[in-house]
Amino acid sequence: MGQHGKHRALVSLGAAAALTLWAAAAEAQCRLALVLGLDISSSVDAEEDALQRQGLARALIAPQVVQAATALPGQPVAIAVFEWSGRWQQDLLLDWTMVESAADMERISATIAASKRSYADFPTAMGYALGYASDLLRRAPPCLFRTLDLSGDGINNDGFGPALAYQNFPYEEVTVNGLVVTGHDQAVVTFFEREVRHGPGAFIEVARGFEDFERAMRRKLVRELGARVIGLAE
Repeated sequence: MGQHGKHRALVSLGAAAALTLWAAAAEAQCRLALVLGLDISSSVDAEEDALQRQGLARALIAPQVVQAATALPGQPVAIAVFEWSGRWQQDLLLDWTMVESAADMERISATIAASKRSYADFPTAMGYALGYASDLLRRAPPCLFRTLDLSGDGINNDGFGPALAYQNFPYEEVTVNGLVVTGHDQAVVTFFEREVRHGPGAFIEVARGFEDFERAMRRKLVRELGARVIGLAE
């Protein structure tokens, strides 16, 4: 095949891929299903939990985050939030909620701000948190992309870890990003980079202590909500 033939073949393949993506977008109810998981393990004290919980609530209504979430009219995002710690300690704070306006983000923010911590004395069972999140994603609205945003200040120390979770739960087409909170465990950043980050376009955001959680979450949400545009590959 000559150069012109190769060029035509590449153009045809690109057009076919774009048509496939646009067809998927037409069938989807939203462009992104985003799950946010908050660490409430025993290493997180009451003050730190408040910084994390209220930091997320404020980050969700930051102008740049709202703009990212609502930037594509007719192509909303869906958000769910849970908290996690030990093997059986995962609780839903917000079930799947479609975001089409700033008012939707304000309602989500108010729900998180009013939420109360369910547990305070359990270890860090990250594999179980990933299993719980996979169930949430399985019953998400049909969206073009699926992302889990997992926050944590320590490494897995109870039950199976992320590697086994990724082998046994349906994470083939899910992006898992991490929001790492430093200060309690020196190994946490490396652990999240090597063990937690997963899937296409995955990344790690670092908060320098829980006082920095809101800033880091705000930056992370802007990137997650605005990084993928329907019809374009990253």
